[in-house]
Amino acid sequence: MREVVDAGAGSRAAGARPLRRDAELNRRRIVGAGREVFAVRGLKATLNDVAHHAGLGVGTVYRKFADKEALAEAVFAEELDEIASMAGDALEGADAFAALAGFLERALARAAGNRGLRELMRHGEFGGGALVAARQVIAERCAELVARAHAQGALRDGVTGADVAPIAAMVDAVMALPGGEGAGLWRRYLLIILDGLRAHPTERTPLPE
Repeated sequence: MREVVDAGAGSRAAGARPLRRDAELNRRRIVGAGREVFAVRGLKATLNDVAHHAGLGVGTVYRKFADKEALAEAVFAEELDEIASMAGDALEGADAFAALAGFLERALARAAGNRGLRELMRHGEFGGGALVAARQVIAERCAELVARAHAQGALRDGVTGADVAPIAAMVDAVMALPGGEGAGLWRRYLLIILDGLRAHPTERTPLPE
């Protein structure tokens, strides 16, 4: 009898593992769909929109995420973690000013193609713990990038890590120009700002038209 009971328990455990795998696969599918939907439609997109894009029933989405805010936090915590990784990679660069400029260009290029991310950074609708933690890491790494540029004498006096977010917001304002004009202009204004940050701008960066 013991053998029969044990075999049954083993069978149930074996059955549970595929269920757990399926549940995790569904979660990843929902987060991936959320990332794509929020990027195109912004934060006004609904869980129904995400479920349709994922090819899942809306009930499946609600079982994983209680509301849109919970899904958005999962999606954008990943986005911000990846931006934090960009900042970490930039800290490995030998030329500190180029590293700072390169990070800003890469991070803003990512935001340019992601309406939801830009809305999140501009308005801060969601503020869950994962987002707060990711923002803190980004802020700390930006402060390190700025400190390194100062140490190499490449950054003008008075600029601090706290200036990075407002600089990004200024460029975001260009991205948000009506009619999609900003899509082709934001790099031009980023270069103008970067030239203004140089300690000794002996040669101006050529600007795109």
